Amino acid sequence: MSKAASQTRALRKEAGNWLKSRRTEAGLSQVDLAARLGLKYYTFISQVENGFSRVPTETMEAWALALKLDPADFAKHLLVYYEPELHRLLFGASK
Repeated sequence: MSKAASQTRALRKEAGNWLKSRRTEAGLSQVDLAARLGLKYYTFISQVENGFSRVPTETMEAWALALKLDPADFAKHLLVYYEPELHRLLFGASK
């Protein structure tokens, strides 16, 4: 695995940990969150939380609302993990 791929994977895992914490704080199980998002299976939630996938841009608002978070803040925070260079350009230093 290349250094860039390894860094991407590590950042996605960090994002997953952050999302899992937000889900837990909202009092939701993976099944609950999947239901709120209209997903047939909760396994996608697990994939995101384990860093194997990412929250699709087009569903970030729905995820934020399901987790009782501000959609803009949610998207901005995920950029730190998913697009760190874009986040830095838009907002300055990350984290």
